[in-house]
Amino acid sequence: MRDLLKRFVFPKYRGRVIVGVLCKIVEVIFDLLTPIIVARMIDVGVTGHDTGVVTHLGVLLMVFAVIGYCFTLVCQKMAALVSQGSGTDVRNALFEKVYELSSADVDDFGIPSLVTRITNDVNQVQVTVALGIRQLIRWPILAVGSMVAALLIDLKLGLVFLVCTPIIGLVFWYVMTQSVPFFKSMQSKLDQVSLVTREALSGIRVIRAFGRGGHETERFREAAEDQTATAIAVGKLSAVLNPAIFLVMNLGVVTILWVGGGRVNVGELTQGEIVAFVNYMTQTLLSVVYVANLVVTFTRGAASASRVMEVLDRTATISDEGNEPVKLSEGSSEVALTLDHVSFAYEGSEVDAVSDVTLDLGIGQTIGIIGGTGSGKSTLVSLVPRLYDVTSGAVRVFGSDVRRYPLDQLRAIVATVPQQACLVSGTIRENLCWRNADASDDELWEALTRAQAADFVREKPDGLDALVEAGGKNFSGGQRQRLTIARALVGHPKIVILDDSASALDFATDAHLRQALHDLRSELTTIVVSQRVSAVMSADQVLVLDHGSVAGLGPHRSLVRSCPLYREICLSQLKPEEVDV
Repeated sequence: MRDLLKRFVFPKYRGRVIVGVLCKIVEVIFDLLTPIIVARMIDVGVTGHDTGVVTHLGVLLMVFAVIGYCFTLVCQKMAALVSQGSGTDVRNALFEKVYELSSADVDDFGIPSLVTRITNDVNQVQVTVALGIRQLIRWPILAVGSMVAALLIDLKLGLVFLVCTPIIGLVFWYVMTQSVPFFKSMQSKLDQVSLVTREALSGIRVIRAFGRGGHETERFREAAEDQTATAIAVGKLSAVLNPAIFLVMNLGVVTILWVGGGRVNVGELTQGEIVAFVNYMTQTLLSVVYVANLVVTFTRGAASASRVMEVLDRTATISDEGNEPVKLSEGSSEVALTLDHVSFAYEGSEVDAVSDVTLDLGIGQTIGIIGGTGSGKSTLVSLVPRLYDVTSGAVRVFGSDVRRYPLDQLRAIVATVPQQACLVSGTIRENLCWRNADASDDELWEALTRAQAADFVREKPDGLDALVEAGGKNFSGGQRQRLTIARALVGHPKIVILDDSASALDFATDAHLRQALHDLRSELTTIVVSQRVSAVMSADQVLVLDHGSVAGLGPHRSLVRSCPLYREICLSQLKPEEVDV
């Protein structure tokens, strides 16, 4: 928590924190003076039947209340400004950090966990910061001040404080030591609830189609009940705290009244002093109760803050720090892409997802990558834009290792169209301009035309400014894929990766798309990942992968004769006479 405060609260909001704390101190001072004034009203005004004193002191109490209320409002406003402002800063920093992390880092945290940290954990930090300004100063000062004032009234009765306070401290210590592990566990189990919810909602159509609604409901119930059980366990511990403290407090008050009553009879204490002493006793022990509750909140806040800082402090496994822009004339001017004995394994895996792949792809050429499910096709192409770093070997783009490139430059050169078409809410124009925010309408229409998307976009009344719903739900699967292909072509990339991104297209549209890309071969090198033989057989080279290893590499005709796996794939999709073209 301390690191988060140093980074996001004190540098920017120090002045507001100080103002809020000072206002709260003034409010507490008025609270400490109130029992003394009440005692004087009783001893002088009530006992002496002096209505003037009662009226005068009553007005003074009202003035204190109004002034304290005004200072409270200022403190509340400062707390709101600091907590909401710093919370927004933390949330923005988290979101920005996530996009600095590599795909491996994101995989390590998990998407549901990152969502929980950006939402729930940051909210908990905001609550902690607000309460820290509004309450953390008030209750400890009020407790200490009340104890000092009570001891000044009568030292003997002050022994009651010395007995009650350690007892409350022991109860408080026990509850806190038992609660901290539960709070950390609760946040982790919220991650699981988020995961199940995300899977169930994103796949709701498939779940309904297979009649798995009951199963998913049961999964959610189990995750929710697991989190609930932890919350109940920590709630039971917290529930012990307040009753135990109030029991000690009330016993202390009874003791004060019992002992103090006798001393009033013999004239050692006045009635007003006893009332003031009880008020101070009550204020002290109530302050301890509130402090205990604050510590519960701060414990949760600290657990959330540690989860937030875990992301913010993560050093990205992929960095371009110190990399200077690479001149594309460096190295070979004839080769667009080189894979030099490339191997890659995911974190924690003992088996390579890609093993010892070597190839050269000339400028303007097309390579098709084919293989069974799980053969490493998507993993291999993700190494080109450096979404992951190779475990061994090297990936070179235009003769230079991808690790030498600034990431912005590399990803401006290499455009990727992922398997799952990804569109965001906004307009078609906004989605197409991801690679080049200043792209002209002519550039956008050119990309749409080559991606075979111009026709259905023109049919929209608003054309390029037609609305896109979240995830592109107002477009068909094939339309979404063509829009994402068009987006990749905007900005004139030199290498484009189509990762099974035409799977929803009919054969005619797919053929037209391949022809449009072929027409760009003077300026565009293409990598096509597909399960369709028809999509790769016309490529200059075809790479056949089998469990991450190269089963074959060469033109279609050569592979049909030399690679049994490729021929088997071809015959499963085409007629024999179509295979041997």
